[in-house]
Amino acid sequence: MNIFNLLFTAFIFSFILFHSNALNITHDSRSIIIDGNHRIILSGSIHYPRSTAQMWPDLIRKAKKGGLDAVETYVFWNAHEPTRRQYDFSGNLDLIRFLKTIQDQGLYAILRIGPYTCAEWNYGGFPVWLHNMPGVSLRTKNDVFMNEMKNFTTLIVDMVKKEKLFASQGGNIILAQVENEYGNVMEPYGDEGKSYINWCAQMADSLDIGVPWIMCQQAAPPKPMLETCNGWYCDEYKPKDPNTPKLWTENWTGWFKSWGGADPFRTAEDLAYSVARFFQKGGTLQNYYMYHGGTNFGRTSGGPYITTTYDYNAPLDEYGNLNQPKWGHLKQLHDVLHSIEYILTNGDVKNEKLSNLVMATIYETKEKSSCFLSNTNTKIDANVNFGGINYFVPAWSISILPDCREEAYNTAKVSAQTSLMIKKLNKAEDEPSSLKWMWRPELIESTSVQGRGDVSVNKIVDQKDMANDASDYLWYMTSINVAKDDPMLNGTVTLRVNDTGHVLHAFFNGEYIGSQWSKYGNNNVTYVFERNVNLSLGKNLISLLSVTVGFKNYGPMFDLVGAGITSPIELVLNKNVVKDLSSNKWTYKVGLNGISNKFFDTDCASKSSSKWVSDPIPVDKNFTWYKTTFKAPLGNKPVVVDLLGLGKGMAWVNGHSLGRYWPSYIADKQLCKTETCDYRGRYSDSKCVSKCGEPTQRWYHVPRSFLKDSENTLVLFEEFGGNPSGVQFQTVEIGSVCINTHEGKEVELSCQDRPISKIKFASFGSPQGVCGSFDKSEFDSEVDALSILEKECLGKESCSFKITEEKFGRPSCEVKKLAVEVVCEDFTL
Repeated sequence: MNIFNLLFTAFIFSFILFHSNALNITHDSRSIIIDGNHRIILSGSIHYPRSTAQMWPDLIRKAKKGGLDAVETYVFWNAHEPTRRQYDFSGNLDLIRFLKTIQDQGLYAILRIGPYTCAEWNYGGFPVWLHNMPGVSLRTKNDVFMNEMKNFTTLIVDMVKKEKLFASQGGNIILAQVENEYGNVMEPYGDEGKSYINWCAQMADSLDIGVPWIMCQQAAPPKPMLETCNGWYCDEYKPKDPNTPKLWTENWTGWFKSWGGADPFRTAEDLAYSVARFFQKGGTLQNYYMYHGGTNFGRTSGGPYITTTYDYNAPLDEYGNLNQPKWGHLKQLHDVLHSIEYILTNGDVKNEKLSNLVMATIYETKEKSSCFLSNTNTKIDANVNFGGINYFVPAWSISILPDCREEAYNTAKVSAQTSLMIKKLNKAEDEPSSLKWMWRPELIESTSVQGRGDVSVNKIVDQKDMANDASDYLWYMTSINVAKDDPMLNGTVTLRVNDTGHVLHAFFNGEYIGSQWSKYGNNNVTYVFERNVNLSLGKNLISLLSVTVGFKNYGPMFDLVGAGITSPIELVLNKNVVKDLSSNKWTYKVGLNGISNKFFDTDCASKSSSKWVSDPIPVDKNFTWYKTTFKAPLGNKPVVVDLLGLGKGMAWVNGHSLGRYWPSYIADKQLCKTETCDYRGRYSDSKCVSKCGEPTQRWYHVPRSFLKDSENTLVLFEEFGGNPSGVQFQTVEIGSVCINTHEGKEVELSCQDRPISKIKFASFGSPQGVCGSFDKSEFDSEVDALSILEKECLGKESCSFKITEEKFGRPSCEVKKLAVEVVCEDFTL
């Protein structure tokens, strides 16, 4: 068998002990064999540009502590080669440093070179200059494209080889990926697509990296590529080649978020169910996408209309905090799976039907056996007898019995703590209660009034072609001359503009006449902007500012989807006389004055400080720049800035872009259901969503590495018009911690690096409610559980104990659950 035919993928944190020497890795249909030992792999995705380099060691430590053994990442072509043959691997883009940070923690790495990534990343990770090359066609048999793809892929491989990071060289990279989810979109490309995917395989194999290549979502890929599955569930997936291990490269821990969309949420119970079910059904490698999502800093979000946050409801949240109970519930699952790894990979397998939709799967060697009890019913709990022992298996859950007798884990029985995260106001010393602002206007007169641009052509040009992704902003300008006898001079005239779903600001003869943008759920459909205008005798100027919010990143021929304004652009008299302006002389200008002149840069801002005005501060004024200074919040907790009250724009701290903001875009109220979120049954991105009717994104991540100990500068470019007076810097931290689980469980309460300051609630029996709002029932034990935990936990960062009747008394009911809520000390008071 091929020396490295293995099984990982995107940001994989998995279950293997790291070896510094060259590894001997082979595979069979059920496992990876490393130095003679059969392994299953649990992994998780982290994308290095979506966090800062200073965050990497902490994120990787937490992933390792969570029970993972490998980290997987995409490599973003447009980030590393923003201009053809000009490369950037600095700062957050330092791929080698990231891989070595993983190696330093004793973890493997999986490298998804692509170089098409999707990932809700701008243009799917392709640089827009590639789209603009003469004769190019992307993701198909095309010499121009394939030459560029090979050049970048080879560049990355050579960089990694130079540092001896492939496992075949003694490094920690055990798997690489070429292309991504092409099988989902391959059919429209026809025979040229088939030729292209064959070429991808041959090109990758020729690079001789000594570890296996994978192609995810590519059924029966060309040899020697290995295929993998992506989705919320992959337990029923079977590779076309029976000798290929069952690999799951993307188990979606939640979902991404779009402007106007609700907050996605996938329960810990369902995510754990999907993992346990996968390994029950013979899985080999499972990767969480995402294990840490992070932030779309700058202009990196795609879509279009993907938000700046890429939290993804992952086990590690956007700021790097443990997302509890998801992180802890999965850790417990990983530990159990790891404990039976040898039996899963070496044992004989048989299934036994216990009742309707309840199945036992037995893995057995000569020495030992391990079992899974699965209940796939979405409504009905099961009481079953297996091996002479009675078991309670809740609906949509899986119990794991390492010795086929005692239940060590059930996916629906969560004993991990729940952490309620809170946002707290800045407690920096001498920080004023409100920020003091300065402002200056964005100078648009040369474009909106005078029509001055850089390029003129007699047609409407796609924004990707003209702006080359140098800016979100592109001016389209033209003029028309109206004679005395023109009927449009005295009639009701409508300016009609076709746009491709992003934002449009329109000016007529220098006067602002309105804006429009696509609504949620209609992001890829052209809309029509219409406003009445008054023509003047002689020259009339039309100035249209088109604004992109991330280019499309997925789908067949996604690269050809238009951006910006499209033909026709018309003046319409009384709804029946039409003057088409599409073939007029159109003048174009990329960008805005303030961005081109770096108003956001602290050095540039200080040099032009005389142009910033203190009073009065305008509000609800579009195309306005705001600037203020602030001190970094005390402590080391993650920092966010609350931009509620603003419209749409971009934010910078000390010259670092926080990304696009748009708190005025309210999440569609129709998206949220009234029923309680139920983990039972198959998940989708429309299930268990929340925060409808609220700003799509209110808080924006400010990495500590962006901040200085001295004075810091926040600069906002406000595109729509808003009020900056409510802007506040806050920290994100644990407010309180809860457990709510059954007798017999060993549990831990942890405030992480702060002591427990108060036991707010504790009761054993059948307490009611959820974390933050527990209540006792009449059946609860009379033993004072609160006093017991005060003695054991107060003043400690964490405390562990087993839930027993001996400790907490006998309740007067069959239910024996302990509910506890503790408060974490506030050091900033």
